[in-house]
Amino acid sequence: MDTANNVMPFVTAAIDAYGTGVLAKTSELAADTEVARGSRILQRVFGRGDAHSRQVIGQVAGAKPDDEPSRTALKLALMEAFRTDPLLAREVAAMLPRVAVTAAGERSVAVGSGNSGVIVTGDGDRLESSR
Repeated sequence: MDTANNVMPFVTAAIDAYGTGVLAKTSELAADTEVARGSRILQRVFGRGDAHSRQVIGQVAGAKPDDEPSRTALKLALMEAFRTDPLLAREVAAMLPRVAVTAAGERSVAVGSGNSGVIVTGDGDRLESSR
């Protein structure tokens, strides 16, 4: 779900720019723009150009930018693709720009992505496991 959420700004920008021809668009793919990145992501996920992919992209392309049902359909299609192919999800996540994360100040903690553990920054704190 995180990868689908993270790619939505890029893929919708590409669809908004190129419409249903987004999978065939190649002239600007080398550029490092939001639209180019979105095009590359869409080609990687939906590049096979099957009927369902074309339908979802066409639905978004024909919709207004604030048409949430169309954007939700695209997001669900992305989530399904990532669920059925975890390697694809990792590949697409690697296509996203890296965000610089810095911590400032004494005992600061910087987390660049989700954290699934405990972060402790105090003196003499004790952690006890419930196991």
